[in-house]
Amino acid sequence: MIKGIRHIIFDLGGVLFNIDYQLTEQAFEKLGIENFSSIYSQLKQSSLFDELEVGKISATEFFSGLKETCNISSTDEELALAWNAMLLDMPLRRLQLLQQLRHHYDLVLLSNTNEIHEAAFNKIIEGVHGCSIAAFFDRVYYSHRMGMRKPNVEVFEIILNENGFKAEHTLFIDDSPQHIEGAKKLGIHTIWLEKGMTVEEHIFKPKVDTE
Repeated sequence: MIKGIRHIIFDLGGVLFNIDYQLTEQAFEKLGIENFSSIYSQLKQSSLFDELEVGKISATEFFSGLKETCNISSTDEELALAWNAMLLDMPLRRLQLLQQLRHHYDLVLLSNTNEIHEAAFNKIIEGVHGCSIAAFFDRVYYSHRMGMRKPNVEVFEIILNENGFKAEHTLFIDDSPQHIEGAKKLGIHTIWLEKGMTVEEHIFKPKVDTE
């Protein structure tokens, strides 16, 4: 950990909640959408997905846009299942880690997400652990509720200002390299959680008691 950190901003998908983009890509391909990765991936996405993530369009409008753009006749329910296929699980050890960290740091969740995924991942977490992800944070920020998304600098300015955080005492953890750039511009410390890394093993690995 970086010395002087008092506040930690966590990304959700790929950092705390396990996701697999390929599962959604495969699910959409089964529905007849070829080369889905050309319009959506971890590193880039088309304007239709941007509009969903900042709340400019509803789930129904998103599904209609997909049908028109990709020329398919799938039902909204089929598209929702395919879109949510990437959402896997939230390991208990990470919830326990958040509980431990909350004794020492202010914790904030910041996620580029959408109304469809929010309902789905909370259902998964509540079904297994009996609570929503928000219960483990002081504040939760979702792009579709904020009307803006990472790496927009204003997203981080809002979090700092609303919570009274100083950038030099704040750490942001994300698995998408493009998202940490906005935080860096404000002087926020950042950690890019690269593929194969986990927060519990590579950032907050517990000390081994040798006594």
